[in-house]
Amino acid sequence: MKFRFRKDHGPLPPSTHQLINKLSEGQPEDELTLAGLLDEFQERAFGLFLFLALLPTFIPVPAGQGAVSGFLTSLIGLQFLLRFEHPWLPGFIAKRKFHRSRIIGFRNRFDKWLLRLDKITKPRDEWIFSNPFAHAFSGLLLLLLGISLAIPLPGTNIPFGIVLLFFTFALIERDGRFMMIGWLLGIIEIVLLVFFSKELATLVASWF
Repeated sequence: MKFRFRKDHGPLPPSTHQLINKLSEGQPEDELTLAGLLDEFQERAFGLFLFLALLPTFIPVPAGQGAVSGFLTSLIGLQFLLRFEHPWLPGFIAKRKFHRSRIIGFRNRFDKWLLRLDKITKPRDEWIFSNPFAHAFSGLLLLLLGISLAIPLPGTNIPFGIVLLFFTFALIERDGRFMMIGWLLGIIEIVLLVFFSKELATLVASWF
């Protein structure tokens, strides 16, 4: 793995692209657990947790996985609000196994974009990750976006997933500016959802 360097401050932690390449090393049929990966990458645990939670949004999986991604995203948001230092997982989720092929599939599909991301993200404005008000605001948005992602509305998983990727990259890269972009896009998504809430309620009611 190649390392990036700060000026006069030693090596930077691995980038998002490097981290995903590291996770992709091995056989596609290898079985992984969330708990094992989060313990291995403690420094990036919340960003990695959010990335893994969003995988079903971008990789074809059985229907209903949006609800799982939404629940896990909201769980992360709640833990941000409660100032957890490391992600907590219920036992049935922590031990749940998935194949490395999901991560490999994401990497193969988005590798070019991840390489471009390497060029525009870096640790900056890191006060956002330590300031209690900014931390709580990020948690609140993640909680609301997770709830929104869990709502079974056709065609909404990808837009919400893309917004949440900004949070993912910001957490992994420690990039405060990327986090602020995530804030802005998240607010826009939530406002649009509220604006069209009447139409959405009518749609959901028609299903029952």
